[in-house]
Amino acid sequence: MAKKTALISVFDKTGVVEFAKELTGLGYEIISTGGTSKTLTENNISVTEISKVTGFPEILGGRVKTLQPQIFGGILARRNNPSDVKQIKDHKINTVDIVVVNLYPFEETILKHGTPDHLLTEEIIENIDIGGVSLLRAAGKNFQDVLIICEPGDYASVLEHIKSKKVDLKFNRSLAAKAFRQTAYYDAMISNYISLEKFPEKIGLGIKKSAELRYGENPHQKAAIYKLPVITPDLPNLTDAKQIHGKELSYNNYLDLDAAWMLVQKFEKPACVIIKHNNPCGACEAPTLVEAYKNALLCDPVSAFGGIIAVNKEVDEKTAVEIVKVFTECIIAPRYTEDALLILNAKKNLRILVQANAKNPSVVVKEFRAITGGMLVQDKDTLIGLDNLKTATKREPSKEEMESLKFAWKIAKDVKSNAIILVRGTQTVGVGAGQMSRIDSAKIAAIKMNDIKEPLSALPASKQPLVLASDAYFPYRDVVDEAAKMGVTAIIQPGGSMRDDQSITAANEHNIAMIFTGMRHFKH
Repeated sequence: MAKKTALISVFDKTGVVEFAKELTGLGYEIISTGGTSKTLTENNISVTEISKVTGFPEILGGRVKTLQPQIFGGILARRNNPSDVKQIKDHKINTVDIVVVNLYPFEETILKHGTPDHLLTEEIIENIDIGGVSLLRAAGKNFQDVLIICEPGDYASVLEHIKSKKVDLKFNRSLAAKAFRQTAYYDAMISNYISLEKFPEKIGLGIKKSAELRYGENPHQKAAIYKLPVITPDLPNLTDAKQIHGKELSYNNYLDLDAAWMLVQKFEKPACVIIKHNNPCGACEAPTLVEAYKNALLCDPVSAFGGIIAVNKEVDEKTAVEIVKVFTECIIAPRYTEDALLILNAKKNLRILVQANAKNPSVVVKEFRAITGGMLVQDKDTLIGLDNLKTATKREPSKEEMESLKFAWKIAKDVKSNAIILVRGTQTVGVGAGQMSRIDSAKIAAIKMNDIKEPLSALPASKQPLVLASDAYFPYRDVVDEAAKMGVTAIIQPGGSMRDDQSITAANEHNIAMIFTGMRHFKH
């Protein structure tokens, strides 16, 4: 019986020496390339170098070494095809039974170089693997006859199947599918990184599974979380957040954590956001974190029950003491003091996450959203839109009103449309979200504000003017009239309605200052 052959060419050499020794013991002949061959030889494993098999040396600095008919013929030859068998015999080509390949670290390399808006460096280009991808695809095509290993984690399983003689078509096919997924992910990462087009004709959406989840939005739905290929270290990435306490995160937890974390990063001073069903039910920026939390909670303590908390500063003991008074699903923060963790850890089911990357995106980020049978792709709405404010009314907002309007606008941006936000100082006092009409959102925000039964904590917000923010323009004057009934003294909205003059007239009648941003923030 002819000796079987394994081709081993790996960048990541984790476990490869032990694996090769086992294969040798099982009667396999090892053929290998430069770096891998050297490692195996140094560990007293008999290896035949590729150049001896091909009769041609590695050239172009290692760019060409396995791309030879003597190698690919041995991989692609169908063992049950008489013509294939005759051809490889005529050309003195030996079959290859196992292909062990992992690829150059392109992803790790680009992370060292920051954003892709620069010339591709030689290091990046040289970490685009050609031979490895070709070997995996060739072996994958002929999976009926060839075992493919693209990850060190599969060594043990392959050895177990070989030793127990359980290598079958199903097992080979599963390894081939993994190899094709690996090359698809790799190619997607490269094409997305080097692309100069905003919306190319075809997009390779390579994503990598981070974890399986208990279930999806509801218990009858299965779910998992996947990570997009990272092309720059400057982007906030929720999949990199580290959970340090509590039970497993759910699908809905991740949705709310993402909304909370992206919103709280807009603020420089200590800030807290409480999210429920992907909407903020309370938010505050304050001199201290404990004040920020208490005032965020005060906006809607009923909805905050079972909510998600995000803060932008280190959680201290005082803040932790307040947090554990209310049932909370998750908290995410850049850091925690030891005393704070002792208090929070006492809550068995509270999920505690650390997210060290607290940066806002410095490059344009693509946002993907599934629809039935397709995918919508857009630039993520990372702009806030406070650079070109225009006063539309006779009265200019006061300094205090302007500070509150800017805060309210940042919150309104991340509230589901139609969105109406009521603010005093730098804390929300009423949130109306996701209604089919803007006037209904305004009325809900007023109801929430009127439900507040306590004074507005330690902040002097109760003495601050009441302001309103709307994520999109007013089609009629009704929201302005409703705002006047609430006691609103200033409004911020995009403007741009055909009936802006009606809203402006109403605001002037009620002595309400109103500013236009010129930027809409619909969020469906």
